[in-house]
Amino acid sequence: MTKLRLAIVGAGPAGIYAADILLKAERRFDVSIDLFEHLPAPYGLVRYGVAPDHPRIKGIITALRDVLDRGDIRIFGNVHFGSDITLDDLKRHYHAVIFATGARRDTSLDLPGIDAIGSYGAADYVSWFDGHPDVPREWPLDAASVAVIGNGNVALDVSRMLAKHADDLLVTEVPANVYEGMKQSAVTDVHVFGRRGPAQVKFTPLELRELGELRDVDMVVYDEDFDYDEASRDAIASNKQVMVIDRVLQSWRKRDSVNNAGGSASRRLHLHFWARPVEVRTDEEGRVAALVYERTRPDGTGGAVGTGEMREVPIQALYRAVGYFGSPLPGVPFDKKHGVIPNREGQVLSKDSNQRVPGVYATGWIKRGPVGLIGHTKSDAMETVRHLINDQGSWWQPEDPSEGAIPALLAERGVRWTDLEGWHRLDEHEIALGAPEERARIKVVPREDMVRISRGE
Repeated sequence: MTKLRLAIVGAGPAGIYAADILLKAERRFDVSIDLFEHLPAPYGLVRYGVAPDHPRIKGIITALRDVLDRGDIRIFGNVHFGSDITLDDLKRHYHAVIFATGARRDTSLDLPGIDAIGSYGAADYVSWFDGHPDVPREWPLDAASVAVIGNGNVALDVSRMLAKHADDLLVTEVPANVYEGMKQSAVTDVHVFGRRGPAQVKFTPLELRELGELRDVDMVVYDEDFDYDEASRDAIASNKQVMVIDRVLQSWRKRDSVNNAGGSASRRLHLHFWARPVEVRTDEEGRVAALVYERTRPDGTGGAVGTGEMREVPIQALYRAVGYFGSPLPGVPFDKKHGVIPNREGQVLSKDSNQRVPGVYATGWIKRGPVGLIGHTKSDAMETVRHLINDQGSWWQPEDPSEGAIPALLAERGVRWTDLEGWHRLDEHEIALGAPEERARIKVVPREDMVRISRGE
């Protein structure tokens, strides 16, 4: 019986689901899977891309943990693809590889002044407040008035974490350095800008509702944004999610804080619809000073067109939350325009000839771009795995597919990798850190500390 030795690069939901689906699939061969992860801990974006005050979403980790804890998947953490292990190495020791490396960078925004001092990508801020080991330990929260560009869930996550009081995060796994940084925050006003209207937003009702539950934060919406056209009214009437979003926003219009009229909280979160950012103005030192936006209006089909009316909001910092973008991998085809590995249903294609690259597959955001929820990630992995199984005739023919080859290779190169047992050590350590304060855990942030604890050194 043939045995498939498979490498999966990326131990977030996409990689773990692909491994699980393959192990459970009907097939005529045995399977042995090794997961490679550049961070010392698994779970990817669920651990490092979900705000600490979202424990419900982090419950996904329980399902991922169950898959890894079965013991039929090996994990090599703290291993960098391209340096610690290469595509040529994988070809020598595996029959195929699935890349599940996600999308970690911010999509760029073509806007005059966007590179000013005090202008940030949402992904970097999210990485900071989630305790990612590869970002600085401190974050400048010295601006009183802040703009967030975007109308998706990431924009709301960023806005909520900017407006939220640090003490309200003490029940979460927020790292100590993040709590101390947020404790010093000077933020009083967070302005969220979207170029379309309330009936066309991309965030979910749950995310929106959570904003209104923030302690000592007034929600500010503007009556002029709710003069709905027929397309908006149709969207509200026909789509339950849009209807709930409208209901939440309409309830905020009845509050004292609407249009800045009489709110009593120390912080305010403003939602600006029909607002297309045009320019980031700067001061004489090159720092963010204001956001200029064009007032837009409905185009009758759910979109927006400009009105020519320009407005300006004074700010001292700006966050762009307009999407994530994939990163190229050494030796692997990459589509620079879309930030993905070019593929057909997960089968990787050569960038020049559009021909299949044997033995190389992709799944998750690096396959289809940063859209969709966990459910999409599962169906995505099923598609890729189906092709992998059917492509048996074009798998690589490795020189040494033995299971001992990879630990020996990494040891020879001096790579201090972490394994599943090491993750259990780190997991227990973080839980123990949180126990005295009755918190689920407190994250260990420095990479070196994560590795040392995982390896029992």
